[in-house]
Amino acid sequence: MERTIYDADHESFRESVREFLDREVVPHLEEHAGAHGLPREFWLAAGQQGFLGLEVPEEYGGSEAGDYRFNAVLTEELAKVNMTLPSCVGIHADIVAPYLVHLTSEEQKKRWLPKFCTGELLTAIGMTEPSGGSDLANLKTTAVRDGNDWIINGSKTFITNGGSADLVVVAARTSPEKKAKGISLFGVDTSAAGFSVGRVLDKVGQDESDTAELAFEDVRVSNDDLIGELDTGFISMMQFLPQERLGSAITNLSHAAQILTETIQYAHDRKAFGASIGTFQHNKFLLADLVTRIEVTQHYVDQCVVAHSDGKLTAIDAAKAKWWTSQVQNDVLDHCVQIYGGYGYMNEYRVARAWRDARVTKIWAGSNEIMKELIGRDLGF
Repeated sequence: MERTIYDADHESFRESVREFLDREVVPHLEEHAGAHGLPREFWLAAGQQGFLGLEVPEEYGGSEAGDYRFNAVLTEELAKVNMTLPSCVGIHADIVAPYLVHLTSEEQKKRWLPKFCTGELLTAIGMTEPSGGSDLANLKTTAVRDGNDWIINGSKTFITNGGSADLVVVAARTSPEKKAKGISLFGVDTSAAGFSVGRVLDKVGQDESDTAELAFEDVRVSNDDLIGELDTGFISMMQFLPQERLGSAITNLSHAAQILTETIQYAHDRKAFGASIGTFQHNKFLLADLVTRIEVTQHYVDQCVVAHSDGKLTAIDAAKAKWWTSQVQNDVLDHCVQIYGGYGYMNEYRVARAWRDARVTKIWAGSNEIMKELIGRDLGF
């Protein structure tokens, strides 16, 4: 079924993203995987193309598209290459961006946003902690006032871009007695004394991402590094999480759809017992099932994109999109591996890497179990 949410401007933008990826990224994927991270040259090139500042006002170097559908197009095209690109780029341009655009002071905008857009200032967000997981209200990192400064102590884990970021938006507890209402956000320069990167984590998949542990030992930041109002960090995180979860849903679906398209071609080309394996009834019925799942899910996600563009996407609808697409993605890719047979288990085949890369999507951005809990509460339970 034809998708109808994009117009000519969106499709023109899509072509520019594809050309950039074919030229600057696809030839270097093996290098990125071996280095466990994207080089700064990638970020500078993406910034030069205007891909990092879609939400940033023009006066600070962005393009201020004012239309989330451009974010969605960028995410879809990145995901067609692999799962890691939209994860890393998304953290910077789609997840951190709203914090820096909507919560910062004029001085902070001038300090951070121009280089954010060019790729000279790479960002990450420090929410998840070793003991917390999806329970953001239970974080242990603290920020204690010292005159006009704050002293941050604690640790974060599973931080995408953590090994290479120049600025980390850190959630820390500033008023312990207020519990969830006592959390604030700080922009921490990673060159600050006391900040350190621990392990760049050895993951099952997404080799191109420098996912890391971060440590804060008496890291001193000024009151000018406080992002938003004091003790409003948890509210801000809840406000911006729907966009993160929608971005995850877009990634999940585009990634799965691309690998399924390649699998269908493989089923045409691969011969067994004198016929294409796609002509066998089991495979034919299976592929019909998978294509239907992708297309039906696509239309729900598209409506979420439209709703978010109009400022109407609810946290519950975003939770539905996140958990459902991650489940569909993992189911589809598991079947794709099976259709490839033994070759599907070889890392030299894209389907094998895609299968590995996708597994985490049922965990991050809030586990699927947490998404169902949110939806269940909305039902009155």
